[in-house]
Amino acid sequence: MNMTEIRSIARARGIKCAKLNKTELVRAVQKQEGNTECFNTGQANSCGQDQCLWLADCR
Repeated sequence: MNMTEIRSIARARGIKCAKLNKTELVRAVQKQEGNTECFNTGQANSCGQDQCLWLADCR
């Protein structure tokens, strides 16, 4: 997912995203949703979140 799409999702959830990089922004969305802030933490193969919106970009 590109940054434009991620920013759009974040803004729709009321998250200010001007100075955040991709990882910080995705984690902010995860936190706002009440999910574990696990994007790019190395847990992509073991997190068990196979329906996660960010899984394709996660490491």
